[in-house]
Amino acid sequence: MTIEIKVPVLPESVADALLLDWNKQVGDPVTRDEIIVEVETDKVVLEVPAPVDGVLTEIVEQAGATVLADQVLARIEPGAAAAAPEAPAGPETVDESVIPSAGNGDAAQESNIDHDLSPAVRRLVNEAGLDTSAIKGTGRDGRLTKEDVVKHIAGSVSASKSNQSVAGSTAVATPQREQEQAPVQTESAAQAQEQSGQREQAREPMSRLRQTIASRLVQAQQSAALLTTFNEVNMQPVMELRSRYKEAFEKKHGARLGFMSFFVKASVIALQRFPLVNAHIDGADIVRHNYNDIGIAVSSPRGLVVPVLRNCESMSYADVEQTIQQFGARAKAGKIGMDELTGGTFTITNGGIFGSLLSTPIVNPPQSAILGMHKIQERPMAEDGEVVVRPMMYLALSYDHRIIDGKEAVQFLVTVKDMLEDPARLLLDC
Repeated sequence: MTIEIKVPVLPESVADALLLDWNKQVGDPVTRDEIIVEVETDKVVLEVPAPVDGVLTEIVEQAGATVLADQVLARIEPGAAAAAPEAPAGPETVDESVIPSAGNGDAAQESNIDHDLSPAVRRLVNEAGLDTSAIKGTGRDGRLTKEDVVKHIAGSVSASKSNQSVAGSTAVATPQREQEQAPVQTESAAQAQEQSGQREQAREPMSRLRQTIASRLVQAQQSAALLTTFNEVNMQPVMELRSRYKEAFEKKHGARLGFMSFFVKASVIALQRFPLVNAHIDGADIVRHNYNDIGIAVSSPRGLVVPVLRNCESMSYADVEQTIQQFGARAKAGKIGMDELTGGTFTITNGGIFGSLLSTPIVNPPQSAILGMHKIQERPMAEDGEVVVRPMMYLALSYDHRIIDGKEAVQFLVTVKDMLEDPARLLLDC
């Protein structure tokens, strides 16, 4: 009896999903719980496993299709996995593995291709005549991705250009007769370069995550009155405290003591003092929250995601660091759930890890504010009439001016600054 493979149940409020590349092709054997395809929603990637052992007999929807929950994607014939590789060789069957590469270029090319490749990657490999064993795969279980192949091709082109440059410099020492032929060769090389596709354009569909990021950023710009206020904080007290206790902290809690936990705890105190920063507008109403669910912007291979730390007012420094560490690892693996990405009341983003000195972060709707951290940089500062060098960080608070006045925004940021420059106040809340 044929078994249908269907789109899994989608998260609440998600209407459809994008079907990604198939890991198996028609006729391939599959084993139970083996991931054969993935579907991408606005925020997460859902894996679709094989429900039974068998052979993939039909692919109903191709990669790139928009699919709905419970929609049929493919069909499996159960119990036939062992028999699939034993296809009888008829009189017209050709064993490509024994065809010499010099005798049939196309057959040799096919023999170099891993049959686990997605259709898009297989097409690129075929067109470029590449040997997949020479390309390092960065996908799941070491599989080749489209980006891997494109980077390999680009590297080959760069190497070819370098060789052409070396050959051109060697030609300077050639005899006069060869020198006379140089203009013709140069013209041919120019024509070849013009035809080599150096000015080609590539078009590819945006991922669901990138589409969502784009629409939400536009929504934030169009529906809110966004302003940004700036300040700077002397990070030396926090850095000294962190340096003093980081080894003991990591030994006890199994997590590295970073700066983010200090900013989260400082933000909690500031949010409790200025509750409108923790609120949002819903129509003609202001929705206030008596809890602090803070989103932490995390980079992933698919783009920026913002998992939420729930009830930060009740979390310890260790809780914050452990949870952020888990979010970072799961974001890289695409394992963060939809429920962990929704419902935040405030957001913190750290552009400093990428080297940003100053920026204006965009509010994440429907929230009303976002705190931006930046690079720590030593700068000369005036203290008690003397110039001293201090590790300084610029802070930025972008906020919705419809609900938050400038005075509140500035006082919120000053509160965060004061807490960080005297970390003892974080414990005393004063």
